[in-house]
Amino acid sequence: MSRHEIDGSFTALPYRKMAEAALARAQDFHVQHADFRFERIRSQSVRVRDGRLQGANDAEDVGFSVRVVLNGAWGFASGVTLGQTSAVQVAETAIRAAQVAAAMTSRPVQLAPEPAYGDVTWVSAYDVDPLSVPLQDKVDLLSGWSARLLDAPSVAHSSATLQQVVENKFYTDLAGTTTTQQRVRLQPEVEAFGTHERTGVFDSMRTIAPPVGRGWEYLVDGHDWDAELAELPSQLEEKLTASSVKQDVYDLVIHPSNLWLTIHESIGHATELDRALGYEANYAGTSFATVDQLGKLQYGSPVMNVTGDRTVEHGLATVGYDDEGVAAQSWDIIKDGVLVGYQLDRSMAQMMPELNDGRSNGCAYADSPGHIPIQRMANVSLQPAADGPSTDELISQVERGIYVVGDKSWSIDMQRYNFQFTGQRFYLIENGRLAGMLRDVAYQATTTEFWSSMEAVGGPETWELGGAFNCGKAQPGQVASVSHGCPTALFRGVNVLNATSEAGA
Repeated sequence: MSRHEIDGSFTALPYRKMAEAALARAQDFHVQHADFRFERIRSQSVRVRDGRLQGANDAEDVGFSVRVVLNGAWGFASGVTLGQTSAVQVAETAIRAAQVAAAMTSRPVQLAPEPAYGDVTWVSAYDVDPLSVPLQDKVDLLSGWSARLLDAPSVAHSSATLQQVVENKFYTDLAGTTTTQQRVRLQPEVEAFGTHERTGVFDSMRTIAPPVGRGWEYLVDGHDWDAELAELPSQLEEKLTASSVKQDVYDLVIHPSNLWLTIHESIGHATELDRALGYEANYAGTSFATVDQLGKLQYGSPVMNVTGDRTVEHGLATVGYDDEGVAAQSWDIIKDGVLVGYQLDRSMAQMMPELNDGRSNGCAYADSPGHIPIQRMANVSLQPAADGPSTDELISQVERGIYVVGDKSWSIDMQRYNFQFTGQRFYLIENGRLAGMLRDVAYQATTTEFWSSMEAVGGPETWELGGAFNCGKAQPGQVASVSHGCPTALFRGVNVLNATSEAGA
């Protein structure tokens, strides 16, 4: 747990008095539920190209919202003017919205029960608040990395970016839960670009260090940046001269830096209960993993065990309590290859009380004070085998295949079923050994075919926590950060396309 306390500049804001006034006004209307949420989200991005600063942006979003259930319908409103009068006005607007919505609500809103936790605080695990570090220090670090890459003959251009977020949330409801939380997260990326003089092939090579729920220490000693940057130019050079893959069926050994994204798209989104029930359809579709298949769907092979987790240290979706006052939890989604659970918020959990003992598993989140909480993804992770093989041992089991490292482009259908993924770099495997780099690799499958082809997962030493800063969902759109842990894994007989040929190039 972090050694930090909630930032005093946040706790000095008048949210407690505002909450008291707003909830008291909601009670006047005999609501079934009311909650008040106050947020301050501070962010900074730094962009460097070819060793020079391209831009730096600072942003701060401060505001609050009131959410009610009245006459079986949701009401929601938000505001940015601080003070008790404004809080009461926003509460009244939320009440009016619920009164109007009640006439159009065919299924009354009910929330799964949750214990009251009193007045609690939670701070994510980090050492140094990145926003406390002078901007010049960040520019110097990124510029140095970018300039270093440019010194290599194979690199024509280079870029380095850093996104940082410090998120504070205060939540309180009529049931007796009050939470004050602080989360820190950041995403660094460095990329080298080049062109092969003879063939004219243009490509890039990017670092595979993931975004994390950590502070500035991640840029200093939390990752071996020196080693990764030292390898980028030679990796790019090899990629520019690599043979283009022949479309065929291959065994794949997939590194966590690539596999996390396949987990995100084909498992993470597919096991959000609102998608499985058809409530989320307009943005990125529903799910093939419908609720009638719970406990029956063979999602993958018996070595497949996937958990949802809001507690893992440094996870991007890790919290103490979600945006409905539900305590963070970890639970099974896929057990021995079979679908056994979903991701739930309180309203979704009430629709399927047989899940999670009738409770939400803490998956409600709003990305700003102006947005209503919706069901969002936990840190959905593939578990390693306790005594599983190393990455080298997995590669040694392949006579003819491809080793895949790093994520890049992807596509998946509206049911989270048919997909294809590319990557940063690919190595031909021959007789259990790496035999040089390939280009233009895209692996294609259906979700259940792919995960059923997983023959082995690596041991705990191969497990890494990847993730994304920019997972989108809902209309109006919201963006959330989420991590996915996984080991290196071996897949048999996967269809591999030539991405350049498929694109008609």
